[in-house]
Amino acid sequence: MSTVVLLAMTGLGLGALYFLIASGLSLIFGLMDVLNFAHGALLSIGAYGTWWAASGNLPGAGPGGAGFVLAVLFGTAVGTVAAVVLELAVVRPLYTRPREQVLATVGVGLAVPALLSGIWGSDALRFPGPEALSGTFSLLGAEVPVNRLVLIAAAVVVLVALRLFLGRTRHGLVVRAGVEDRAMVTALGIDVRKAFTLVFAIGGSAAALGGALGGLYFGSVDPRQGTSLLIFAFVVVVTGGMGSVTGAAAASVVIGLVQQFANYYTAAGLGDLAVVVLLAALLLVRPRGLTGRLA
Repeated sequence: MSTVVLLAMTGLGLGALYFLIASGLSLIFGLMDVLNFAHGALLSIGAYGTWWAASGNLPGAGPGGAGFVLAVLFGTAVGTVAAVVLELAVVRPLYTRPREQVLATVGVGLAVPALLSGIWGSDALRFPGPEALSGTFSLLGAEVPVNRLVLIAAAVVVLVALRLFLGRTRHGLVVRAGVEDRAMVTALGIDVRKAFTLVFAIGGSAAALGGALGGLYFGSVDPRQGTSLLIFAFVVVVTGGMGSVTGAAAASVVIGLVQQFANYYTAAGLGDLAVVVLLAALLLVRPRGLTGRLA
């Protein structure tokens, strides 16, 4: 029983990390029809920004208490700024040229890890997390790492915030209207481009937050972390339904649990294969994923 509980909590923590990455990816594609292959780079930037700040390089930041919160905020802010720069400098000029858009974001996705490797080396670096989050707590006989709860809580907050943004705020409604009929919204005097930049910033901040908290989950950061996690984020987006934030949340839970249980009860590495098989089986039955709507 304790093993099942530990695997379940670990799977939920991993699913929460997947959701933090996939939510922004799904939001950007669903609202803007942009497949951003540089999204994993934003996660890496957030992870390294948090690591750099928590290592004592930012005044007031550190590996414990309020200092760690400041480090996470710094890493998330750096990732958000990087997302805005990416949209303005790379994506915006290519909105009407999707093939070049894909190639450009793939190039950025490859260049950022290389840049991080050049600055801090290609080896994994120990993540300086707070002592309070490195311990465990008892749940039904299992000793569960506390950082799993932090990831789950962060994913829930992001899910609620995104749903409120899309359904209850003026900017969310403007973006959704701009996707349906950009010319009409522009004719009403609304600058859709600013709304699209806002969407990129929100998506980038979610990915950067995932990178910042992913350091707690893995205990380290490395330049290729974002690229490897991006693969599963795409699986989550397709499984949940392209453009559906709620579907991405449900798919993240399923994929995280399947991966953890399959890795434990079968040969190591078969969890990844189980996820791919699950995706293929789902798409045969429901080609649009769990849900194909934006909500």
